[in-house]
Amino acid sequence: MSDAIRHECGLAYIRLLKPLAYYHRKYGTAFYGLNKLYLLMEKQHNRGQDGAGIATVKLNVEAGHQFMHRLRISGAQAISQIFQNVQQEVSDLEKMYPEIRQYPGLLKGYLRFMGEVLLGHLRYGTQGRNNVEFCHPFLKPDINPTRNLTMAGNFNLVNTDELFKILDAHPTTTMRESDLGAMIEMVHYYLRLADDTAPEALNVEGILKQASSHFDGGYVCSGLIGNGDSFVMRDPNGIRPAYFYKNDEIIVAASERPAIMTAFNVGLEEIQELKPGSAIIVKANGSFSNPQILAPREHKACSFERIYFSRGSDADIYKERKQLGRNLAPTVLKAIDNDLKNTIVSFIPNTAETAFYGLIKGLEAYLNEIKIDRITSRTLSEEEMRELISRRVRIEKIAIKDVKMRTFITEDASRNEMVQHVYDITYGTVRPGIDSLVVIDDSIVRGTTLRESIIKMLDRLGPKKIIIVSSAPQIRYPDCYGIDMSRMGDFIAFQAAVALLKEGGREKVLEDTYNICKEAETLGKLNEQNFVKAVYDSFTPEEISKKIAELLRPDDVTAEVDIIYQSVEGLYDACPHNKGDWYFTGNYPTPGGNRVVNRAFMNYMEQKEGRGY
Repeated sequence: MSDAIRHECGLAYIRLLKPLAYYHRKYGTAFYGLNKLYLLMEKQHNRGQDGAGIATVKLNVEAGHQFMHRLRISGAQAISQIFQNVQQEVSDLEKMYPEIRQYPGLLKGYLRFMGEVLLGHLRYGTQGRNNVEFCHPFLKPDINPTRNLTMAGNFNLVNTDELFKILDAHPTTTMRESDLGAMIEMVHYYLRLADDTAPEALNVEGILKQASSHFDGGYVCSGLIGNGDSFVMRDPNGIRPAYFYKNDEIIVAASERPAIMTAFNVGLEEIQELKPGSAIIVKANGSFSNPQILAPREHKACSFERIYFSRGSDADIYKERKQLGRNLAPTVLKAIDNDLKNTIVSFIPNTAETAFYGLIKGLEAYLNEIKIDRITSRTLSEEEMRELISRRVRIEKIAIKDVKMRTFITEDASRNEMVQHVYDITYGTVRPGIDSLVVIDDSIVRGTTLRESIIKMLDRLGPKKIIIVSSAPQIRYPDCYGIDMSRMGDFIAFQAAVALLKEGGREKVLEDTYNICKEAETLGKLNEQNFVKAVYDSFTPEEISKKIAELLRPDDVTAEVDIIYQSVEGLYDACPHNKGDWYFTGNYPTPGGNRVVNRAFMNYMEQKEGRGY
C-alpha cells in the first residue's frame, strides 16, 4: 500500500494439555510452548510493529507463589526483545544449575514464563499511542487467584465511554483511553460476580455472554484467568479474523491461519475458523468447549484482510488477491484503448504483487483471444505467425522501494522534494511519448504518496499516460473496527466528492448533511443511519475517480494521469465470503459505525482534529 496506514493487531494463544515433562520427552525441550508462541508471533509480525507482549498462567501452583506473569515491550523489535529477556532468565538460571534444562518441574518453578497457558500479542497503535502502557496484554490483579485476569485482543470498540458508564468505573487515563481497558473492566466485573456465585465452578461461558452483550465493535480477544481457565472470543459479525487448531497435546488460536499451519506443520483442512459470536473455552482441567456466546449476525469479515492486511501465504487469500487483479483487466484495457503493444504493466512493491499477477492473467486472456481470432480469420506467413505467437503483455519492475528516506530539512517544499525519492525507478524501460504505464497498488487511501512521490517519479520515465490501478474500491468512509482510518478529510475520495459539489455550486449538500447530523445528535439518533452517504449520492464512481486523478496529478507532471478503482461488485466476486465493506459502501455492521461516520463528518465540518470515536 503506497499510503501506509495502521491496522489490526495479531493474537497468539496456546494451551498446553500435557505436563511440561511430556513435551521434554517427546520434543526434546520443555520450552515447547514458548518456542511455538515465538513462532506464532513472528509469523504474524506483519500485524504489529509498535510493540508486543506475552502473558502466562502456571497451573497447580502452590499457595503463596506467583502464577500469572506478563511482559510488554514497545518498539519495532519488541518480539525479539521479549524472547531475549526470556532466554536471559534461562541463561542466568543455568549458571547456577547447569543441568536445569533436564528438569521441567524446576524450570516451571524458577522461570516466570514457563506456564501451560500462554498468550501473545502484536500491536499496531490505532490510537497513535505507542508507549508500553498501551501494549497488550492488560492485567487486572486481585488477591483472590480466580479474580486475576489478563487479556489481549485485535479490535476496536466504539462505545468505550458507555461501557465505563455502565460500570460506574473511574479508571486510570491509560485504561480509559484504550478499548481493551473498557473490555477487561467489563469482563472482570462479571468475573467477580461469577466467582461470588460459584467459586468452585466458574461459568466462563456465562461471563462472556454477559460482558460481550455490551460490546459494539469488531473484536477477537483472549483472556487468561488466574484459576487456569482461558478463552478466545470473536465478535458476532466476524469482523476480525480468528482461527484455531486442537489435538490431544495442544490448543492454539491465532489471527492468521498460515501462522498456525507453519508453526505446527499442519494442513489447511485441520485449521478451524472461530465462528462469529462464538468462543473457545479451555477449563483449568483441560476440557474444551466451543459455545455460541452471541447470536451470529450478518457475516461482515473485514475485506481489507483479503486485500492487504493478512499475509498472502494463505491459500484462499492468494486466490482472492489474484482475482481482484484479474477483475480489473477489462477496465484497464478500456483505459489504454486495448493497446497492449504500447503499454507496460507493473506494481508498487510489494503487497500489490499478487493482484498484479491476476491483472496480467486477465490481460493475457484478452491477448490470447486476439491471437486466436487472427489465426482463424486469415492465412498468416510464418514470420507473421511467429510475431503473433511471441506477443506478451509487457511487464517491467518499474518502482523499487528505496531505503527509508529521512530529511533534516523542515521546510515543506524541501521535504516534499525529498519524499519523491522514497521509491526509485528503473530507467530505460519506457519509450518516452509512446508507452503508457499501468501500475497497480492494493489500495489508495489518502493519495499523499502518489501525489508527492510516485506519480512524479513515474513521469520522469516519459510515459504518454500513467494509469494507477487500485485493487480495492474507493475508500469513502472511516473505519472504527481496527484500522486507523477515522478522519473524513483524509480520504481522497471524499476530497473529490467535496470538490465536485463545490464545482457544481452544491455546497449546500454539505451544510444540509451537517445539520441533519447535529439534529440526530441532539435527539440521540446519531447511530441510526449513515447520513454522510448524501455527499456521494450525486456522482458515479467513475466521476469521482476522474476527479481523484485531477487532484493527485501534480502541476509539473507531463503525462496524462488516470485512476482506476476496483468496483464493489468486483470485490464481492473476488472475496465472496468476506463482505465487510463499510469503508467502501458506508454500510456499517453495528450501530456504532453509523455514529462514528456521522461524528467524523461533523468533525470535518467543524475543522476538529481527532477520531470520530
